[in-house]
Amino acid sequence: MSNFTELKIAKELISFPSITPKDAGAINYLAKKLKPLGFKCTILKFKDKKSAPIKNLYARLGNKQPNICYAGHTDVVPPGNIKEWTVNPFKPKIINNHLVGRGANDMKSSIACFISAIEKFLKTKSKFNGSISLLITGDEEGLAINGTKKVIDYLKRKKEKIDFCIVGEPTNPKKLGEMIKIGRRGSLTGKIKIYGIQGHVAYPHLLNNPINTLVNICKKLKEKKLDRGNKNFQPSNLEFTGIYVDNKAHNVIPGEAKARFNIRYNNFHTANSLKKKINSVVRNLCKKSKNKFKIEYIANGESFITKPGKNIYLAKKIIKKITKINPKFSTTGGTSDARFIKKISPCLEFGLVNKTMHKVDECVAISDLKKLTNIYKTFLIEYFK
Repeated sequence: MSNFTELKIAKELISFPSITPKDAGAINYLAKKLKPLGFKCTILKFKDKKSAPIKNLYARLGNKQPNICYAGHTDVVPPGNIKEWTVNPFKPKIINNHLVGRGANDMKSSIACFISAIEKFLKTKSKFNGSISLLITGDEEGLAINGTKKVIDYLKRKKEKIDFCIVGEPTNPKKLGEMIKIGRRGSLTGKIKIYGIQGHVAYPHLLNNPINTLVNICKKLKEKKLDRGNKNFQPSNLEFTGIYVDNKAHNVIPGEAKARFNIRYNNFHTANSLKKKINSVVRNLCKKSKNKFKIEYIANGESFITKPGKNIYLAKKIIKKITKINPKFSTTGGTSDARFIKKISPCLEFGLVNKTMHKVDECVAISDLKKLTNIYKTFLIEYFK
């Protein structure tokens, strides 16, 4: 049996406890698997003062164009309470024809399927007119500072051209073949801090309670819908993810109150336009209540959409043929590293079923591994015809 079977690679890859930003040997393992296939593997380690160092891999087979790239990540989220798992999350097992382990569908198994697809493709077509590359990061589930974003900058400096990219994120809600992602909404995170005047609750007329102002701000920002969505995107939504008051006394009005929020937004907005809207609301309410304030933002990526072209329609045709399901184009879900890759290449996202991602007993059907490998292999065959 080949050493490149998708199940074998998936099990081996899951066994690395690569909880973001920890690599745990996963990137070196992939390079070791790819080199015998003829890939030139470049391990790229990026770091800065404010975030952990991250290992990334760019591997390329061939030096001609077109260059089709597969993008993915080896980092995973923490397993949570291990006692709740049926198996050790980093010692994967097959239960009821499903591979169970952390990263089984998000997204180590998808990487395994693509590598297995390459090996099968090369057996049928050892010489082809173009290149195959992989861009693998260890920083997708984390801050995404020293991962794909910096690899893309590196590729631009090296004048490395990617003609089309498949991002192997789990895109299907319930069954393999349901959904191809052709874009994503943007993401903006914000922190609001309201300053008041601290003192005894019995003398509120001498004080200024920042909680009251913060509650009014939260209410105002939530009561007005940002938009109704459009044909390509669902409506934008602002959600508060935390409210904090560092006050352990029951009889003291605090001097500060803070809230954190995140907005997932469509192409009606940009990070800057949303900042202006929020700043205006906060400024006006704080002026009325005579509170000072501070707002900090982190822009995680603008919304984008890839207009379906021949390669996306080719993928749709292949997926339908193999899964017997006609996939729909979508921009739903969270952010992905496609937001960085789209700067240098058109891309689509297609991978496994995502209903157990980040959950206890994350798993993937063995039959889906075989189908996804076949989809990736068939796409390579058709792409290089």
